[in-house]
Amino acid sequence: MSTSIAAEGISLGYKGHPVIEGLDLELPAGKVTAIVGPNACGKSTLLRGLARLHPLSAGTVRIDGRDAAALSRRQLARVLGVLPQSSVAPDGVRVAELVGRGRFPHQGWFGRHTSQDDEVVLRSLEATGVADLADRRLEELSGGQRQRVWIAMVLAQETDAVLLDEPTTYLDVTHQLELLDLLSDLNEQRGTTVVMVLHELNHAARYADHMVVMAGGRIAGQGAPGEVLTAASVREAFGLDAEVIPDPVTGGPLVVPRGRTRRGLAGTLV
Repeated sequence: MSTSIAAEGISLGYKGHPVIEGLDLELPAGKVTAIVGPNACGKSTLLRGLARLHPLSAGTVRIDGRDAAALSRRQLARVLGVLPQSSVAPDGVRVAELVGRGRFPHQGWFGRHTSQDDEVVLRSLEATGVADLADRRLEELSGGQRQRVWIAMVLAQETDAVLLDEPTTYLDVTHQLELLDLLSDLNEQRGTTVVMVLHELNHAARYADHMVVMAGGRIAGQGAPGEVLTAASVREAFGLDAEVIPDPVTGGPLVVPRGRTRRGLAGTLV
């Protein structure tokens, strides 16, 4: 079953400073949505608001038509798997133990761990390429390895929707593509609704069915990547002069920044 996520007139901010005001948004169920935009435009704030990690000052978030505020933490965790931008684990926690915590919403009141939980944890570790690290402590791992462990924990929740804030952070390009392929497979094979904040426009264009472009706390555009990503929209939202050409692999939009060539246009350092 695919999960629908909608925002109705939501406002969010920090210490009295508004970041998002009166925003409406409906994310397509069973699709991959990428939220893109320049730094400090409200992408992460929006995702945190949708995941109930940041309180709303106004409006409502609905999960499958239900007010998210009316759901208990356990109920919400059965529906939404969330990877925030900064995740903190207890000192000394081992990889398999951390990933196993993703099974919490599915366990009874006594938190009894079952063989089914073990199977799900193992599949999640294998899917993210960290099964060989199962007995290692999290603090012993590189940033990229830790990121894949956190994603494994989200996968272990086995939710109908996942919200991920910059999931490719710390990953080299090979692991970035492996992760995005994994999320794409999760969507195609299970119908999981995937919502992710991405900085890399071309990754977003290649993997997303639906794209939300943010600028200044508002939605500057949304729709299929081929409709949303144009030279004009990239210039408006990002202040970037670029060509948008067909991707030779997918046929979708490929953003090629103009910038300055290495020769002939270099500035003078003072």
